[in-house]
Amino acid sequence: MKTKILVSACLMGHKVRYNGSEKAQISETLQRWQRENRLVTHCPELAAGLSIPRLSAEIVAGSGKDVMAGHASILESDGTDVTGHYQLAAWLALRAALASDCSAALLTDGSPTCGSELIYDGSFTGQKRAGMGVAAALLREHGIQVFSDNQLMELIAWVKERENDSV
Repeated sequence: MKTKILVSACLMGHKVRYNGSEKAQISETLQRWQRENRLVTHCPELAAGLSIPRLSAEIVAGSGKDVMAGHASILESDGTDVTGHYQLAAWLALRAALASDCSAALLTDGSPTCGSELIYDGSFTGQKRAGMGVAAALLREHGIQVFSDNQLMELIAWVKERENDSV
């Protein structure tokens, strides 16, 4: 059975990032996987009703897991608390992954939603720290392997190993 992968829409060239840009990572492998209908392209923030463009947002005083547990917040650069919108975004990403039987996700690092290795530190100074965004944390909590956009080679190796083991 072919592995299904949830992938951040901005990595597939869609201009859905907070500033209206994309972060395309369309490799030959991703193009092939898309042709094979393995990819589920999804933007959690757009699905949750956030606009394009929108103010930058960062997790304050915790990580994505803390936000989902109600112990940390996500604020926009003007101080507006948008925690609820981002919690919804995480749940919608999980729903999309489960509905499509995804066993992995390829997400945009740095995002308060999709960051899986790094997130911004909450100071709005461009500083990053180790941590996960809300969707990455929730997906991992539910057994979905999460890879950052910097880990495409690791994802490819993981899929190869998984599919060779299932033959």
